Amino acid sequence: MQLIRPDININFIGRRKMAFAISGLMVLISLGLLATRGLNFGIDFTGGTLVEVQFKKAPEIADVRKSITPAGFSQAIIQQFGTPDEILIRVQNKAGVKSSAISTQILGALTTHFGAGAAEMRRVEYVGPQVGKELARAGIMALLVAMLAILIYVTFRFQFRFALGADVALLHDVTIVLGLFSLTGKEFTLPVVAALLTVIGYSLNDTIVVFDRIRENLAANRRRKHRQDEMTITNDSVNQTLARTLMTSFTTLLVVFALFIFGGEVIHNFAFALIAGIGVGTYSSIFVASPIMLALKDTFSGDEAAIKAMEARP
Repeated sequence: MQLIRPDININFIGRRKMAFAISGLMVLISLGLLATRGLNFGIDFTGGTLVEVQFKKAPEIADVRKSITPAGFSQAIIQQFGTPDEILIRVQNKAGVKSSAISTQILGALTTHFGAGAAEMRRVEYVGPQVGKELARAGIMALLVAMLAILIYVTFRFQFRFALGADVALLHDVTIVLGLFSLTGKEFTLPVVAALLTVIGYSLNDTIVVFDRIRENLAANRRRKHRQDEMTITNDSVNQTLARTLMTSFTTLLVVFALFIFGGEVIHNFAFALIAGIGVGTYSSIFVASPIMLALKDTFSGDEAAIKAMEARP
């Protein structure tokens, strides 16, 4: 079964200015959301105690807050978790008070308000503030190190302008995914950081496939009597890898959507980050990475020997 014709010829590079405008707008909106609304950091980063409670009858969030306010938890973050009868309560740790004592106080307050046996403790998690800061720092360092390693790898395998194109595309993907988390208010946790690193690897893989085809076509073009310009070669390379790019993304999204729908609340945000990242990453590998590489041709063209060396690499 062939869904995309092998002779397809869409002028992706010719539409690069429109794509840059769309990407620029999405990035600006994402940065604006991050600056004004920020991220809903989970307990992994903020520190505190998280209590999961299951009620026999689904309660109103306002009633839950009213019940625990007398116990000193008026600033608690309360939300439904999965089903309406499951409630997550996240509170800041109290100095000198153990997590077990905090969870006991919360359950006692709920029992007093809703009655004995109305609520059952399902899970308690505790993260100290210092641990939260260290985890946040480690997550940021992981993203930065990944971007730097990619810059070095692509520079070695191709050219510096290819590396810049790949890194800009990856920054584009991560920024937009973070903007979506800010817009939706979804909780940003360590599994989401893992999802972002996965998105970086996935998007880079798509970009490298396109870059490999560009390199092959550049080498073939040098042997022709009538050479094509690099814009045409780049556009042909994107079209030649289009079927592979779209089918790989489609089949991957089928699995990730299954996780998103049936995987439960524990991996819900992880799957959401993957869905957003794969979608944006597929777009950037077509409309961002290669056009930026092409735009930097005159700035980082390199000498003839460097170009020949690039084309000779496996």
